[in-house]
Amino acid sequence: MLKRKNYSPEFKAKVALEALKGERTVADLASEFGVHPTMTHSWKRAFLEGASGVFERGGKKRPEIDEEQVKELHAKIGELAVANGFLSRKLKPWGLK
Repeated sequence: MLKRKNYSPEFKAKVALEALKGERTVADLASEFGVHPTMTHSWKRAFLEGASGVFERGGKKRPEIDEEQVKELHAKIGELAVANGFLSRKLKPWGLK
């Protein structure tokens, strides 16, 4: 059983740019880079569809915030603050901070 090849985004962009230049046929590019012509077409299409995102205002997209994870992290910070306060009170008689 063969495993699927995973190509890096940089490699895909390189192949898509070469296909966009139009200097060589897709079959030539596919044989040169060792990919199937269908993959070359799909990477070219994906490159063209995503190209408009480069020029959007605000630069990079803001990361999505998971509210549930934020709540969990705030709860953990609270627990650690309580534990830290408890330990600092218990260590004072020994002169430790």
